[in-house]
Amino acid sequence: MAHPSRLSRLPLWLSHCLGYRSTPAPKQPDYTIWIWAFIGTFSGISLIQAIFSQAHYFVERGVPPIVASYGASAVLIYGAIDSPLAQPRALFGGHFVGALIGICITKLFHLLPTEERFQELLWLAGSLSCATTVVVMHMTGTTHPPAGATALLAILNTDIRQMNWYYLPVVLLTSALAFVVAMITNNIQRRYPVFWFHPAISAPKVRETGTMEALAEEKGDATAASFVVRTMDIGPFKSL
Repeated sequence: MAHPSRLSRLPLWLSHCLGYRSTPAPKQPDYTIWIWAFIGTFSGISLIQAIFSQAHYFVERGVPPIVASYGASAVLIYGAIDSPLAQPRALFGGHFVGALIGICITKLFHLLPTEERFQELLWLAGSLSCATTVVVMHMTGTTHPPAGATALLAILNTDIRQMNWYYLPVVLLTSALAFVVAMITNNIQRRYPVFWFHPAISAPKVRETGTMEALAEEKGDATAASFVVRTMDIGPFKSL
């Protein structure tokens, strides 16, 4: 039996914006998905670029208008919104993991004696960064494919590499902006997020002993019917 969501305790308008539905959301026609995917992607990417390219605080620190990997994230969080890869834990966690690992490996390779040697081994640093990010995302349950590019950019992109540790808050803010737009546009006719941390899992339904025994006897298999009764009386089924 699935436990009721904590979001159900919130006011209806707020729980709706946070992705809670008391009943399953109706299936929308394809054209509705296409329209809202376009609106969400356009709005999200525009908002991110407007903030990072117009705010003097970010311009003075050399922050690029957008981290390119968020173009791939837009495909998931505005288009394939039901995918586990598009949910908040994957979006925030995946990009943060990718940025953190990218910076750490960049720091490690900068211990090389010369900048020339660093540039020669840039291919190795990028490969190691991306591979490590993939593994860590699997280990932490934050798999988000675009985050592999977030790790690569921390090494291969000169502007981002020069940001140093400041890359981390920029990635977190970008994820937050993209997510806020997704919650607004995706909850008008659809539902997002489907879950926040873990997907809801319902307990599997087990037929009653009498029903299973009757089905076995209908097929003329008395041995199977006897086996069903015995197995329901022992082990994990004993309390049913």
